[in-house]
Amino acid sequence: MRIAVLGVGLIGGSIGLAARTRAGASVCGYDPDPDVRARAFALGAIDEQADDIAAAVAGADVVFAAAPVGALAQIVRLALVSAGADCVVSDVGSTKREIAGTTADARFIGGHPLAGAETAGVEHARADLFDGATWYLTPAKGSTTGVLYERLHRLLSRFGARPSAIDAETHDRLMAGVSHLPHVLANLLVVQARAMLGDESERLPAVGPSFRDATRVAGANSAIWTDIYMSNSDALIAGIDDLSQRLHEVRGWLESGDASAIGDWNELARAAHDALLGAGLVGGGVGESVLELRASVPNRPGVIAEIVLALGGAGINILDMVLSPSADNSQGVVALWIAGEQPARRAAELIADLGLPVVQA
Repeated sequence: MRIAVLGVGLIGGSIGLAARTRAGASVCGYDPDPDVRARAFALGAIDEQADDIAAAVAGADVVFAAAPVGALAQIVRLALVSAGADCVVSDVGSTKREIAGTTADARFIGGHPLAGAETAGVEHARADLFDGATWYLTPAKGSTTGVLYERLHRLLSRFGARPSAIDAETHDRLMAGVSHLPHVLANLLVVQARAMLGDESERLPAVGPSFRDATRVAGANSAIWTDIYMSNSDALIAGIDDLSQRLHEVRGWLESGDASAIGDWNELARAAHDALLGAGLVGGGVGESVLELRASVPNRPGVIAEIVLALGGAGINILDMVLSPSADNSQGVVALWIAGEQPARRAAELIADLGLPVVQA
Protein backbone atom coordinates (compact mmCIF):
# COMPACT_ATOMS: atom_id res chain seq x y z
CA MET A 1 0.00 0.00 0.00
CA ARG A 2 1.19 3.50 -0.82
CA ILE A 3 0.22 6.34 1.52
CA ALA A 4 0.53 10.06 0.93
CA VAL A 5 0.67 12.44 3.89
CA LEU A 6 0.13 16.12 3.12
CA GLY A 7 1.52 17.98 6.13
CA VAL A 8 4.03 16.15 8.30
CA GLY A 9 3.70 17.70 11.74
CA LEU A 10 2.68 15.79 14.87
CA ILE A 11 -0.42 14.12 13.39
CA GLY A 12 0.88 13.69 9.85
CA GLY A 13 4.19 12.37 11.12
CA SER A 14 2.43 9.93 13.45
CA ILE A 15 0.28 8.71 10.55
CA GLY A 16 3.45 8.13 8.54
CA LEU A 17 5.13 6.21 11.36
CA ALA A 18 2.04 4.09 12.00
CA ALA A 19 1.59 3.37 8.29
CA ARG A 20 5.20 2.30 7.86
CA THR A 21 5.63 0.25 11.03
CA ARG A 22 2.15 -1.22 11.48
CA ALA A 23 0.70 -1.44 7.98
CA GLY A 24 3.90 -2.09 6.04
CA ALA A 25 3.07 0.80 3.72
CA SER A 26 5.37 3.08 1.82
CA VAL A 27 4.79 6.73 2.74
CA CYS A 28 5.39 9.77 0.60
CA GLY A 29 5.25 13.06 2.48
CA TYR A 30 4.71 16.64 1.41
CA ASP A 31 4.95 19.75 3.53
CA PRO A 32 5.22 23.34 2.30
CA ASP A 33 8.26 23.74 4.56
CA PRO A 34 11.18 21.79 3.03
CA ASP A 35 12.94 21.71 6.42
CA VAL A 36 9.94 19.93 7.95
CA ARG A 37 9.95 17.43 5.09
CA ALA A 38 13.64 16.77 5.65
CA ARG A 39 13.14 16.23 9.40
CA ALA A 40 10.24 13.88 8.75
CA PHE A 41 12.41 11.86 6.39
CA ALA A 42 15.33 11.79 8.82
CA LEU A 43 13.06 10.62 11.64
CA GLY A 44 11.56 7.84 9.53
CA ALA A 45 8.04 9.30 9.46
CA ILE A 46 8.17 9.17 5.66
CA ASP A 47 10.40 7.26 3.29
CA GLU A 48 9.98 9.55 0.31
CA GLN A 49 9.75 13.33 -0.03
CA ALA A 50 7.63 15.19 -2.59
CA ASP A 51 8.01 18.78 -3.74
CA ASP A 52 4.29 19.32 -4.33
CA ILE A 53 0.90 17.75 -3.68
CA ALA A 54 0.53 16.25 -7.15
CA ALA A 55 3.82 14.37 -6.83
CA ALA A 56 2.92 13.16 -3.32
CA VAL A 57 -0.43 11.63 -4.26
CA ALA A 58 0.71 10.04 -7.53
CA GLY A 59 -0.01 6.33 -7.28
CA ALA A 60 -1.32 6.58 -3.70
CA ASP A 61 -3.97 4.24 -2.33
CA VAL A 62 -4.80 6.52 0.62
CA VAL A 63 -4.13 10.24 1.09
CA PHE A 64 -4.25 12.06 4.44
CA ALA A 65 -4.45 15.86 4.49
CA ALA A 66 -2.94 16.86 7.84
CA ALA A 67 -2.94 20.65 8.03
CA PRO A 68 -4.73 23.42 9.96
CA VAL A 69 -8.49 23.45 9.35
CA GLY A 70 -8.35 26.67 7.34
CA ALA A 71 -6.03 25.13 4.75
CA LEU A 72 -7.68 21.72 4.43
CA ALA A 73 -10.29 22.49 1.77
CA GLN A 74 -7.68 23.70 -0.72
CA ILE A 75 -5.32 20.80 0.04
CA VAL A 76 -8.10 18.24 -0.37
CA ARG A 77 -9.22 19.82 -3.63
CA LEU A 78 -5.69 19.66 -5.05
CA ALA A 79 -5.27 16.09 -3.84
CA LEU A 80 -8.50 14.98 -5.51
CA VAL A 81 -7.42 16.57 -8.80
CA SER A 82 -4.24 14.48 -8.85
CA ALA A 83 -5.38 11.30 -7.09
CA GLY A 84 -6.34 8.16 -8.97
CA ALA A 85 -9.90 7.00 -9.47
CA ASP A 86 -9.53 4.30 -6.80
CA CYS A 87 -7.68 6.44 -4.22
CA VAL A 88 -9.40 7.45 -0.98
CA VAL A 89 -8.66 10.96 0.29
CA SER A 90 -9.22 11.88 3.93
CA ASP A 91 -8.28 14.63 6.36
CA VAL A 92 -7.69 14.98 10.10
CA GLY A 93 -9.50 18.26 10.76
CA SER A 94 -11.29 18.98 14.04
CA THR A 95 -14.40 20.27 12.24
CA LYS A 96 -16.17 18.48 9.42
CA ARG A 97 -19.14 20.44 8.02
CA GLU A 98 -17.08 23.10 6.30
CA ILE A 99 -14.87 20.72 4.35
CA ALA A 100 -17.78 18.36 3.62
CA GLY A 101 -19.53 21.26 1.93
CA THR A 102 -16.62 21.94 -0.43
CA THR A 103 -16.64 18.63 -2.31
CA ALA A 104 -19.09 15.96 -3.40
CA ASP A 105 -16.33 13.69 -4.69
CA ALA A 106 -17.06 10.09 -3.71
CA ARG A 107 -13.36 9.51 -3.05
CA PHE A 108 -13.32 11.93 -0.11
CA ILE A 109 -14.15 10.66 3.40
CA GLY A 110 -13.65 13.19 6.17
CA GLY A 111 -11.80 12.10 9.28
CA HIS A 112 -10.85 13.31 12.75
CA PRO A 113 -8.61 11.32 15.10
CA LEU A 114 -9.20 12.13 18.76
CA ALA A 115 -5.51 12.04 19.50
CA GLY A 116 -2.76 14.56 19.95
CA ALA A 117 -0.35 16.05 22.42
CA GLU A 118 0.49 19.38 23.95
CA THR A 119 3.68 19.39 21.90
CA ALA A 120 3.66 20.08 18.18
CA GLY A 121 5.97 19.14 15.34
CA VAL A 122 7.15 15.96 13.68
CA GLU A 123 9.85 15.60 16.34
CA HIS A 124 7.11 14.48 18.72
CA ALA A 125 5.36 12.10 16.29
CA ARG A 126 4.77 8.55 17.56
CA ALA A 127 3.62 5.37 15.86
CA ASP A 128 1.43 4.59 18.90
CA LEU A 129 -0.28 7.99 19.05
CA PHE A 130 -3.60 6.54 17.85
CA ASP A 131 -3.66 3.43 20.04
CA GLY A 132 -7.20 3.04 21.38
CA ALA A 133 -8.22 6.46 20.05
CA THR A 134 -11.57 7.06 18.40
CA TRP A 135 -11.07 8.14 14.79
CA TYR A 136 -14.26 9.72 13.48
CA LEU A 137 -15.10 9.20 9.82
CA THR A 138 -17.80 11.21 8.04
CA PRO A 139 -18.86 9.27 4.93
CA ALA A 140 -21.46 10.94 2.73
CA LYS A 141 -24.78 9.16 2.32
CA GLY A 142 -25.50 8.45 -1.31
CA SER A 143 -21.95 8.90 -2.58
CA THR A 144 -19.23 7.27 -0.45
CA THR A 145 -17.86 4.12 -2.10
CA GLY A 146 -17.95 1.04 0.11
CA VAL A 147 -14.62 -0.31 -1.13
CA LEU A 148 -12.84 2.94 -0.29
CA TYR A 149 -14.49 3.19 3.13
CA GLU A 150 -13.46 -0.38 3.91
CA ARG A 151 -9.86 0.34 2.89
CA LEU A 152 -9.66 3.42 5.10
CA HIS A 153 -11.39 1.71 8.04
CA ARG A 154 -9.05 -1.28 7.86
CA LEU A 155 -5.95 0.93 7.64
CA LEU A 156 -6.96 3.02 10.66
CA SER A 157 -7.62 -0.16 12.64
CA ARG A 158 -4.07 -1.28 11.86
CA PHE A 159 -2.88 2.05 13.25
CA GLY A 160 -4.47 0.98 16.55
CA ALA A 161 -7.35 3.44 16.23
CA ARG A 162 -11.07 2.74 16.60
CA PRO A 163 -12.82 4.13 13.50
CA SER A 164 -16.38 5.31 14.11
CA ALA A 165 -18.77 6.77 11.55
CA ILE A 166 -20.66 9.95 12.35
CA ASP A 167 -22.39 12.57 10.23
CA ALA A 168 -20.62 15.91 9.89
CA GLU A 169 -23.40 17.92 11.56
CA THR A 170 -23.45 15.73 14.68
CA HIS A 171 -19.65 15.67 14.80
CA ASP A 172 -19.31 19.45 14.91
CA ARG A 173 -22.08 19.88 17.47
CA LEU A 174 -20.47 17.23 19.66
CA MET A 175 -16.98 18.69 19.34
CA ALA A 176 -18.27 22.16 20.18
CA GLY A 177 -19.42 20.85 23.56
CA VAL A 178 -16.64 18.45 24.53
CA SER A 179 -13.59 20.05 22.91
CA HIS A 180 -13.99 23.57 21.58
CA LEU A 181 -15.99 25.05 24.48
CA PRO A 182 -13.56 23.64 27.09
CA HIS A 183 -10.73 25.42 25.25
CA VAL A 184 -12.70 28.69 25.39
CA LEU A 185 -13.28 28.24 29.13
CA ALA A 186 -9.62 27.39 29.78
CA ASN A 187 -8.56 30.59 27.99
CA LEU A 188 -11.01 32.67 30.01
CA LEU A 189 -9.97 31.13 33.33
CA VAL A 190 -6.25 31.78 32.89
CA VAL A 191 -6.82 35.36 31.69
CA GLN A 192 -9.11 35.98 34.67
CA ALA A 193 -6.60 34.48 37.10
CA ARG A 194 -3.79 36.56 35.63
CA ALA A 195 -5.87 39.72 35.94
CA MET A 196 -6.51 38.95 39.61
CA LEU A 197 -2.77 39.13 40.28
CA GLY A 198 -2.63 42.84 39.58
CA ASP A 199 1.00 43.95 39.43
CA GLU A 200 2.99 41.78 37.02
CA SER A 201 5.66 41.35 39.69
CA GLU A 202 3.18 39.59 41.94
CA ARG A 203 3.86 35.89 42.10
CA LEU A 204 1.19 33.38 41.18
CA PRO A 205 0.04 31.76 44.42
CA ALA A 206 0.05 28.01 44.80
CA VAL A 207 -2.93 26.46 43.04
CA GLY A 208 -4.62 23.12 43.44
CA PRO A 209 -5.08 20.44 40.78
CA SER A 210 -8.55 21.76 39.86
CA PHE A 211 -7.16 24.91 38.26
CA ARG A 212 -4.29 23.07 36.60
CA ASP A 213 -6.59 20.39 35.15
CA ALA A 214 -9.21 22.88 33.97
CA THR A 215 -6.67 25.11 32.22
CA ARG A 216 -4.25 22.57 30.75
CA VAL A 217 -5.34 23.37 27.17
CA ALA A 218 -5.33 27.16 27.58
CA GLY A 219 -3.52 29.07 24.86
CA ALA A 220 -3.34 26.09 22.49
CA ASN A 221 -1.62 26.67 19.14
CA SER A 222 -3.30 29.77 17.69
CA ALA A 223 -2.49 28.79 14.10
CA ILE A 224 -4.65 25.70 14.60
CA TRP A 225 -7.30 26.80 17.07
CA THR A 226 -8.30 30.09 15.48
CA ASP A 227 -9.40 28.13 12.41
CA ILE A 228 -11.27 25.61 14.59
CA TYR A 229 -13.16 28.30 16.48
CA MET A 230 -14.15 30.12 13.30
CA SER A 231 -15.12 27.06 11.27
CA ASN A 232 -17.45 25.84 14.03
CA SER A 233 -18.57 29.26 15.25
CA ASP A 234 -22.34 28.65 15.12
CA ALA A 235 -22.19 25.47 17.19
CA LEU A 236 -19.72 27.09 19.58
CA ILE A 237 -21.94 30.17 19.97
CA ALA A 238 -24.89 27.90 20.82
CA GLY A 239 -22.76 26.18 23.46
CA ILE A 240 -21.59 29.51 24.91
CA ASP A 241 -25.19 30.80 25.08
CA ASP A 242 -26.37 27.64 26.85
CA LEU A 243 -23.46 27.77 29.28
CA SER A 244 -24.09 31.45 29.98
CA GLN A 245 -27.68 30.67 30.92
CA ARG A 246 -26.57 27.87 33.24
CA LEU A 247 -23.98 30.12 34.88
CA HIS A 248 -26.67 32.76 35.40
CA GLU A 249 -28.82 30.16 37.20
CA VAL A 250 -25.94 29.20 39.48
CA ARG A 251 -25.27 32.88 40.18
CA GLY A 252 -28.91 33.33 41.18
CA TRP A 253 -28.76 30.43 43.64
CA LEU A 254 -25.58 31.83 45.19
CA GLU A 255 -27.04 35.32 45.44
CA SER A 256 -30.22 34.06 47.11
CA GLY A 257 -28.33 31.70 49.39
CA ASP A 258 -30.21 28.67 48.07
CA ALA A 259 -27.96 25.91 49.41
CA SER A 260 -30.50 23.22 48.48
CA ALA A 261 -30.44 24.21 44.80
CA ILE A 262 -26.64 24.28 44.84
CA GLY A 263 -26.53 20.81 46.40
CA ASP A 264 -28.98 19.41 43.86
CA TRP A 265 -26.99 20.99 41.03
CA ASN A 266 -23.76 19.46 42.30
CA GLU A 267 -25.37 16.00 42.57
CA LEU A 268 -26.72 16.38 39.03
CA ALA A 269 -23.19 17.12 37.88
CA ARG A 270 -21.92 14.01 39.67
CA ALA A 271 -24.51 11.84 37.90
CA ALA A 272 -23.72 13.44 34.54
CA HIS A 273 -20.01 12.82 35.08
CA ASP A 274 -20.62 9.15 35.88
CA ALA A 275 -22.84 8.80 32.81
CA LEU A 276 -20.18 10.28 30.55
CA LEU A 277 -17.58 7.91 31.95
CA GLY A 278 -19.89 4.99 31.32
CA ALA A 279 -20.54 6.12 27.76
CA GLY A 280 -16.98 5.23 26.89
CA LEU A 281 -17.82 1.55 27.40
CA VAL A 282 -20.56 1.45 24.73
CA GLY A 283 -19.69 -0.97 21.95
CA GLY A 284 -18.15 -3.69 24.04
CA GLY A 285 -15.73 -4.06 26.87
CA VAL A 286 -12.62 -6.06 27.59
CA GLY A 287 -13.27 -9.79 27.52
CA GLU A 288 -16.56 -9.63 25.60
CA SER A 289 -17.13 -11.97 22.70
CA VAL A 290 -16.78 -10.68 19.14
CA LEU A 291 -19.64 -11.50 16.79
CA GLU A 292 -19.71 -11.38 13.00
CA LEU A 293 -22.68 -9.98 11.12
CA ARG A 294 -23.12 -10.42 7.38
CA ALA A 295 -25.35 -8.06 5.45
CA SER A 296 -26.28 -8.37 1.79
CA VAL A 297 -25.93 -5.00 0.08
CA PRO A 298 -26.76 -3.76 -3.42
CA ASN A 299 -24.05 -2.13 -5.47
CA ARG A 300 -25.16 1.48 -5.10
CA PRO A 301 -23.25 4.53 -3.89
CA GLY A 302 -23.54 5.28 -0.21
CA VAL A 303 -24.94 1.98 1.05
CA ILE A 304 -21.91 1.32 3.26
CA ALA A 305 -22.11 4.89 4.55
CA GLU A 306 -25.73 4.28 5.56
CA ILE A 307 -24.74 1.21 7.57
CA VAL A 308 -21.72 2.67 9.35
CA LEU A 309 -23.49 5.95 10.12
CA ALA A 310 -26.46 4.08 11.60
CA LEU A 311 -24.17 2.01 13.83
CA GLY A 312 -21.93 4.95 14.69
CA GLY A 313 -24.96 7.02 15.67
CA ALA A 314 -25.95 4.27 18.11
CA GLY A 315 -22.46 4.18 19.64
CA ILE A 316 -21.69 0.75 18.22
CA ASN A 317 -18.02 0.22 17.43
CA ILE A 318 -17.09 -1.76 14.30
CA LEU A 319 -13.94 -3.66 15.15
CA ASP A 320 -13.34 -4.73 11.56
CA MET A 321 -15.15 -4.99 8.25
CA VAL A 322 -14.72 -6.74 4.90
CA LEU A 323 -16.65 -6.09 1.71
CA SER A 324 -17.00 -9.04 -0.72
CA PRO A 325 -18.59 -8.11 -4.07
CA SER A 326 -20.37 -10.66 -6.25
CA ALA A 327 -18.76 -11.89 -9.48
CA ASP A 328 -20.85 -9.52 -11.60
CA ASN A 329 -20.34 -6.67 -9.09
CA SER A 330 -24.10 -6.11 -8.89
CA GLN A 331 -24.26 -6.75 -5.15
CA GLY A 332 -22.10 -7.92 -2.29
CA VAL A 333 -21.83 -8.98 1.31
CA VAL A 334 -20.34 -6.77 4.03
CA ALA A 335 -19.03 -8.60 7.09
CA LEU A 336 -18.90 -6.61 10.31
CA TRP A 337 -17.28 -7.67 13.59
CA ILE A 338 -18.94 -6.25 16.72
CA ALA A 339 -17.84 -6.68 20.34
CA GLY A 340 -20.56 -7.85 22.70
CA GLU A 341 -23.83 -9.72 22.12
CA GLN A 342 -26.10 -6.80 22.94
CA PRO A 343 -24.33 -4.31 20.61
CA ALA A 344 -24.29 -6.98 17.87
CA ARG A 345 -28.04 -7.58 18.23
CA ARG A 346 -28.69 -3.86 18.10
CA ALA A 347 -26.45 -3.54 15.04
CA ALA A 348 -28.41 -6.29 13.28
CA GLU A 349 -31.67 -4.47 14.06
CA LEU A 350 -30.35 -1.18 12.68
CA ILE A 351 -29.10 -2.85 9.49
CA ALA A 352 -32.43 -4.61 9.04
CA ASP A 353 -34.21 -1.26 9.53
CA LEU A 354 -32.32 -0.05 6.45
CA GLY A 355 -34.02 -2.80 4.46
CA LEU A 356 -30.89 -4.93 4.18
CA PRO A 357 -30.87 -8.70 4.88
CA VAL A 358 -28.52 -9.45 7.77
CA VAL A 359 -27.53 -12.61 9.61
CA GLN A 360 -25.14 -13.51 12.41
CA ALA A 361 -22.37 -15.75 11.10
